[in-house]
Amino acid sequence: MEDRPPTDAALVERARQGDERAFEELVRAHQGIAFRAAHLFTGSAADAEEAVQVGFVKAWGALGRFRPGAEFRPWLLRIVVNEAHNRRRSAQRRESLALRAAFADASGDAVPSPEAATLDREGRQALVDAVNRLDARDRDVLACRYFLELSERETAEVLGVRHGTVKSRTARALQRLRAEVSE
Repeated sequence: MEDRPPTDAALVERARQGDERAFEELVRAHQGIAFRAAHLFTGSAADAEEAVQVGFVKAWGALGRFRPGAEFRPWLLRIVVNEAHNRRRSAQRRESLALRAAFADASGDAVPSPEAATLDREGRQALVDAVNRLDARDRDVLACRYFLELSERETAEVLGVRHGTVKSRTARALQRLRAEVSE
């Protein structure tokens, strides 16, 4: 019989009992997506690192209020995203989101020609520019759904809105993005 890694639910329960190692495992499992989420919402790697760090500390302190049976990842991302929003607001920055990280070059066997690489890079940049011209609500929902690849339910939890709101905001944001790209 093969040992399976513990589930998030099991780790959360152990962490709620004071097991710091269980919480460390949760941190390791979710630090990547937490950083990506924070980076999308702050636009700064340094601010994202701080938001994630503070978010995990706040999550540790709030484990007693974690609803048993709930999923850990959306709950954690909500804390991290709230911290990222707070950092962005407190610094009064209106920088555009750094979405380039979400468009990481796919590694393949064939090396593209310089022309193809240039066109690909220009296409990604045009899309990033179009997303950055959208308002914050549109950028936030698109970032969660397509760059972080969260489900509608997870996006609703992260943004603190209802599931139906995510559906309608996503549809409107995609419509606006299409208009931006076509211009």
